[in-house]
Amino acid sequence: MNGAETSLLHRAWIVVSDAFGHFNADDGWAMASHVALSALMALFPFLIFVAAVAGSIGEEGLANRVAEMIFAAWPAEVAGPIAAEVKRVLVPVHGSLLTVSAVVALYLASNGVEAVRTALNRAYRVVDRRSLVFRRAQSIVFVLIGTGGFVILAGLGVLGAAIPALVPFETTFAYAGIIVTSVLVVVALVVAHVVLPAGRPPWPKLWPGVVATLVAWLISAWVFAFYVRRFSNMAATYAGLA
Repeated sequence: MNGAETSLLHRAWIVVSDAFGHFNADDGWAMASHVALSALMALFPFLIFVAAVAGSIGEEGLANRVAEMIFAAWPAEVAGPIAAEVKRVLVPVHGSLLTVSAVVALYLASNGVEAVRTALNRAYRVVDRRSLVFRRAQSIVFVLIGTGGFVILAGLGVLGAAIPALVPFETTFAYAGIIVTSVLVVVALVVAHVVLPAGRPPWPKLWPGVVATLVAWLISAWVFAFYVRRFSNMAATYAGLA
């Protein structure tokens, strides 16, 4: 091994050890659990809000379509149990209860965004001194944009299936939906790193972390799906929380 390779490995080791050291010192394990659980809990009110929006325009089935689009990008072993519970939640709601449930669901869904903000602020070691109203409004805007995007995509899928001339391309629409959903996840991740925290590094130092997050996300999803499929009985261990 020549000197250049040794120097490169040394620098890589410094970067990895420094990153892990900061991750451990800044309660990264606790933050990871907080973000994961908050995102999962925010998924249900998000879909309830989508159902309320879809119902208000006379397309209650769009909420189920949005759920299918979201879970299509997940490993089947992970998405299956959650999807079953989502179907229990997405029941038609009418009248004044629709308005109340939509407002509550919108607020609760924004908690998932707030969890990501907290983790990013901790990662960048900044104190967020912006007003509580501004931060919550920003999180709600994130949810509204996500709702609009998913409803439009789901509506296009339904429209494609309803038009006879487009029926032969139904499979293409399905794959396109998965691709677009994945792209939305990437865009949302990048925007979250740029907009949500109170401070951040300049872009040249920011994008490696975004890429590392995506790569680690994909690898961990594959490993977890493999673990569940081969070694674990999640339902027996965690019952309804599996």
